[in-house]
Amino acid sequence: MKWKSSLAVLFIFILAIGLEAIEPKKWELLRFEDFIRGRLQSLRLSSEGWLALSLKAETISGPSEEFYLSAVISPDGTIFLGTGHNGRIYRIKNGKSELYFQFQEMDVTALALDSKGILYAATSPNGKIYRLTGPGQGETFFDPEEKYVWDLLVNEKGSLLAAVGERGGLYEISPLGEGKLIFKAEETHLLCLHRLTSGEIYAGTGSPGRLYLIKPQSKASLLFASDYEEIKDIVTDDAGNIYIAAAGTPTKAKKEESTRPATKTSSSGEVTITVVASDEIRSSSPFFGSEGKEPGAVFRVTPDGLARKLWSSPEEMAYCLIFNPADKKIYFGTGNKGRIYSHEGETQLSLIYEARCEQVYFLQLFVKRLLFLGNNPSTLGFLSQEQAFEGEYLSPVIEAPTVATWGKIEWLADVPSGTNLILQSRSGNSLPPSDTWSDWSPPYQKSGESILSPKGRYLQLKVLFRSQTGNVSPRLQRITLFYLPANLPPNLGHIEILEPNEVFLRPPEQDEVIWGLEKTKGVEKGGREESRLTTLAARKVERLGYQTFRWEASDDNGDDLAYSIYIRKEGEKDWRLLADGWTETIFVIERESFPEGRYELKVVASDSPSNPPGLELKIEKISLPFIIDNSAPQIKNVMAVEKNQQLELSFEAEDTLSAIKKAEILLRPGRWQTVFPVDGICDSKKENFQLKLILKPENERMIVIRVEDRAGNRSVYWQKF
Repeated sequence: MKWKSSLAVLFIFILAIGLEAIEPKKWELLRFEDFIRGRLQSLRLSSEGWLALSLKAETISGPSEEFYLSAVISPDGTIFLGTGHNGRIYRIKNGKSELYFQFQEMDVTALALDSKGILYAATSPNGKIYRLTGPGQGETFFDPEEKYVWDLLVNEKGSLLAAVGERGGLYEISPLGEGKLIFKAEETHLLCLHRLTSGEIYAGTGSPGRLYLIKPQSKASLLFASDYEEIKDIVTDDAGNIYIAAAGTPTKAKKEESTRPATKTSSSGEVTITVVASDEIRSSSPFFGSEGKEPGAVFRVTPDGLARKLWSSPEEMAYCLIFNPADKKIYFGTGNKGRIYSHEGETQLSLIYEARCEQVYFLQLFVKRLLFLGNNPSTLGFLSQEQAFEGEYLSPVIEAPTVATWGKIEWLADVPSGTNLILQSRSGNSLPPSDTWSDWSPPYQKSGESILSPKGRYLQLKVLFRSQTGNVSPRLQRITLFYLPANLPPNLGHIEILEPNEVFLRPPEQDEVIWGLEKTKGVEKGGREESRLTTLAARKVERLGYQTFRWEASDDNGDDLAYSIYIRKEGEKDWRLLADGWTETIFVIERESFPEGRYELKVVASDSPSNPPGLELKIEKISLPFIIDNSAPQIKNVMAVEKNQQLELSFEAEDTLSAIKKAEILLRPGRWQTVFPVDGICDSKKENFQLKLILKPENERMIVIRVEDRAGNRSVYWQKF
């Protein structure tokens, strides 16, 4: 029975995953997570996802040192700055810096001032604590015989507390320089300290990061065990809640090798930095190297140890914390993007400043100003309580899949009287933006204008915020733009020619439905099942009379594709159209509907379903030659002679188009038995067979020969003897 159509498209069970079809794309900045991918200058970003002018920043010209590692501010506003790797302390007053003291050790890791104005300094490696009374005037105050001194703190008795590593302890040192170990941690490093007015001490550790409560004349207690490697800084608010900055990939065991503990220096215990301890100090920085992304978090811990994570990031490390009693906010600095955040209440998080350095690790309030230190490059500055007059937002680069035509730009913003908002764009074809990009466009006057930048693969936006008085700010809530990527031709892989008679059955009705035929019908089970994939995949089986082709195709624009299928016999010039507008990537024909011979198949892929007429693009591929063979092989020159209780059998098998695949014989009451040709392998159109069989009395005196060619055609021959 012939089917009405000899064409079929079989479902491809490995689907190509692409983008949406060519149509205008929308790109939008709407949420906090969207805007934070850009670059902020004198702007703040709220957790609700709006941008506005932030606090006014003032950068101080500091000394030319590789790293700023510690700092403390005296009551008159003098800043003492500890540096690395030259082991120096600078005094900064009225914007001018001068060398205050030079140490033999490489790094000044902690500083503290007592009530008499005496400056204490900790150095590393092979840490010692020095007492400094003036420029160039100092002496060793205490040697804990530890490799690192991470933090210094003056208590209510005037004694100096020192957090050390690599043996994780806390020393109390009297004004006479006599020290004793008052707490020994299980962890490798004791990193940071915070003192309460009651005299109790909170201490943070590294490897792993834990928070301890140390009471005078009492046993220390573990208050909170974090999932991070280090507790970098500790502060408390007016209600007694504890805030900790945690960072680093957790470590499960103590290590005497490299670690990245936090160093903290302050008269009030509110300054933090990060260093790497190693047995060998390298010339390159162990403090702020580019070691990949590290996670960080800020926790609020109640005095009874109940912790809540207020902020976390998989790629930003929290370095330092400060509590501002005036606005009841927690401020914290991070790296490696040089950010300062504020947090108020339960969920009100804002990014208030992005410094021009990679790490912000020190924060301290002084006369309504927030002092910050950073590194890479070394940075020293203040944030005031006043609003900036001008700020800038540089968006993340918009990447189109191909060169794009830019459409309209829209934005939603509140622009009070006395403020303005200026949006501009630029485009190019390289990353990062370079001199090859277009200049910034003229300012857009109103939402809904067409983008003025030329066609390109990439686009970037710049938004200027301005305020005449500094008391009010424009507020940007959303930016939306549209673009149309250029159409690209489809991608078409090679055409795979399956073995004759191999087909796939359509899931889920995988009983006997050949997928892709225009009108399906039941098929006799004349072949064997080759394999079974999952219940959602097509099942490959053998069914006589079919030839299957399949290919891989994709479109960089994500367009839907349609295929035109052509066939041509060897020696013919013109292609014959078999199918047009097919959407599958497997094609089946019935061999009996074509004359025997050698053929080629051509597949033309078009993205016409996703593009207007005249704008579609095409690509074509031609298969390797294949054979349509509908004739069974011939069995001839059969000789079957019984001799000495043996059957001497010889015959020839020959086919005009296909190679012989196999030959079998049947001598009843036995079973079908495969036989090999004289040359040992069936690989030619003509094969010779010679063999001897032992005859038994019960054997029938007739031999049956069955031969099959590579196209699946069979012939049978009976010979009596």
